[in-house]
Amino acid sequence: MKFQVSSTKLLQQMQALSRVIAAKNSLQILETVLFRIEGNELHLTASDGETTMCTVISVEGEGSGKVSFDAKRLLDTLKEFPEQPLTFEINDQNFGLNIVSSNGNYSFVGVNGAEYPEMAQQLEGAQQFVIPASVLLGALNKTVFCTADDELRPVMNGVFFDLSPEKVTLVATDAHRLVRYINFTAHTESPANFILPKKPANLLRNVLAKEQDDVKVTFTDKHVRFEFGQTVIVCRQIEGRFPNYNAVIPQSNENRITVDRQTILNAAKRVAVFANPGTGLIKLSLSENKINISAQDIDFSTSAEETIECSYQGAAMNIGFKAPFLIEILGAVQSNDVVIELSDPSKAGLILPFENEEGEDIVMLLMPMLLND
Repeated sequence: MKFQVSSTKLLQQMQALSRVIAAKNSLQILETVLFRIEGNELHLTASDGETTMCTVISVEGEGSGKVSFDAKRLLDTLKEFPEQPLTFEINDQNFGLNIVSSNGNYSFVGVNGAEYPEMAQQLEGAQQFVIPASVLLGALNKTVFCTADDELRPVMNGVFFDLSPEKVTLVATDAHRLVRYINFTAHTESPANFILPKKPANLLRNVLAKEQDDVKVTFTDKHVRFEFGQTVIVCRQIEGRFPNYNAVIPQSNENRITVDRQTILNAAKRVAVFANPGTGLIKLSLSENKINISAQDIDFSTSAEETIECSYQGAAMNIGFKAPFLIEILGAVQSNDVVIELSDPSKAGLILPFENEEGEDIVMLLMPMLLND
C-alpha cells in the first residue's frame, strides 16, 4: 500500500484522534490509530474501548488494506514537519512503514489492522435527530463544565439529553451547581433521553468548532452515534436514572440582581485571590443597587473587598458562594448583563442571561455556602 498526503492535514486529524486514546489501555492495540486505505481515501480510527472516532481524508493512494501505527510516535513525528506532501509506503507482509519527506526517510513497524476492534456501523432499533453543529457546540460549551467526577454517582459524570417533539434539553450537574439548556429549534419525533459521558462531550466540543454542517445524532439504549462532515463518533452511554432536575430549580425568588457580567466576573476573580484556599468562599453583601464582594483567609491574615453597582430589587442579604464555581458559571453566560435571583442565603441561587439568544433558554443554579456571620 502507498499513499501521499499533506502533512498538515494528517496532523490535524491525528491531533483530534489522539484525544480519544486513553493514557492507560487494557489492550495494547488501543494505543494505535487504525489506517484503512481504500484507493484515494484514508480512513483513520481511534478508540479507548468506550468511545470510537473515525474520520476520512483524501489522499493520492494505491492499493487497499488496514494497518495500525503507534499514535504517539506518529503524532510526535508529524508535529515537526512543515507543510509538505508526505509519502507513506506500507509493506503488506510485515506492516513496516516508511515515511518519505522532502528531506529524509522515517521507518517503523505497525501491526495488523485486522486485530483492531470494529466500530458498530449501524445501531439497530435506533432513534435519531438532526441538530446544527453550532447549536450542539454552544449547548455543550454551556453544560459540560458542570459535570461531576463522582464514582459513586456515575450518572452525574455526563450531560443528560432530554428530548421531545418540542425541544432538546441538555442538563449537567455535580450536586453543587446545575445548568439546564433548552433549544427549541431542534426536536425528536418522540420523547427520549440519554446520558453522554464527559469525554466524548469534550471531544465533540473540540471537533465541532470547525464544522458548519448539521450533526446527525443516532442513539439506542446503549450507544450514541454522531455523524458530521467526514467524521463519526460512537460512544457508550452512561446507564442509570438522571436526577429530576426541574424539581431542584427554585421557582419563586423575591430578590433579583441585574448587573454587568464582566464587572462582577472581574471583581469576583480579584477578590477570590484572597479567599481561603480550602473553601474558596466569597461573600456577597446585597443592598440597594450595590453588591459588596469580600473574602478573607484568617490563617494568613489576608482579606479583600470590592463594591460594584447593580440594579437590586429585594431585601438586604448576605450570601456565600464557592468562588471557582461562581466564576465558571459567570464565564459561561453569553449576554452582557446577568440576572441573579435569590430567595434566602440557605437556598440555591439562579444565574440567568439578561437576554437569551433566539430559540434558547438557559438556567444556571448554584448552591450557597454557609457563612460564619
